[in-house]
Order: sequence, then structure tokens, then C-alpha cells
Amino acid sequence: MELPVMQRLKKELADLQYELSHKLPKDLEEARAHGDLSENAEYEAAKNRQEFVRARIAQMQGRIRELSLYNTQSIPHGVVAYGSRVTVEDLDDGQSLVYEIVFPEEVNAAAGLISLGSPIGRALLNRAVGDEVEVQTPRGKRSYQITDLLTLHQRS
Repeated sequence: MELPVMQRLKKELADLQYELSHKLPKDLEEARAHGDLSENAEYEAAKNRQEFVRARIAQMQGRIRELSLYNTQSIPHGVVAYGSRVTVEDLDDGQSLVYEIVFPEEVNAAAGLISLGSPIGRALLNRAVGDEVEVQTPRGKRSYQITDLLTLHQRS
């Protein structure tokens, strides 16, 4: 089964490829029709966009190749991993926090979606309910205990 992030990346890649092969050539042709290319801002903007889109396509193709190595069968059961919804208790102030562990492309801190590579994400990886972790945060070193865990497999 394909990871949800892959579907979003593949759609964005297809959109960029369409822009590169259909929209940008038209924009460049229109700008060329305005005359002198050395002082043509529209032409320069279209060329810059074309370079950006090419670079982004290459970057996305690389990331899709990396992520294609992951599949739901390779995600561990019973411990924090990609797709896990983790409830932790801050042992310093008793506050309960809920995080979902995601790839960097999916991060939305306001919604509790944190990256596997973030300090708290790294600390929680491969841990289970009852485990305590220490994390260096902007507010200083914090201690958390995992109080609840719902893995990707349990959520599907």
C-alpha cells in the first residue's frame, strides 16, 4: 500500500510537469512576441519560473524515489513510527499533548503533525507506551512519558 504523502507528491509532480510542458512554453512564446528579449520582464520571469520548475521537478523525483522505499509493511508495529498518533504527558507540568509523526513534507505544527526528524519526533521513534523521553526544546530540556499510542496499522 502506498503512503499518503506519495499521492500528494505525485499529484504536485504531475502539475509541475504539465506547467513545464504546456503553460510555460506558451508564456515564453507570448513574451517573445513583445519584442526585444534583453529588456523583456515577462520573458525573464517566465525563464526564471521555468528554471525553478525544472529544479523542483528533479527534487521531487528524488524524494519520491526515497519515499518509494517505504511501504506500510516496513513500518514497525507497537512502537512509534511514521503515521503514529502519540499522546505524551509533559512530566514537568502534567500537560497532555498529542502528536502525529509524519514526513517533513506533511508537517503542520499547529495541527500536531510533527516530523520524524524533529527533536521530539526523533526522541519518540521506536518507543512504546510507558517509555519516558527527554527532549531539548526551545523552552529547555523537557521530559515526556508516552501515555497512548495508535500506530499507522491500528489507524487504518
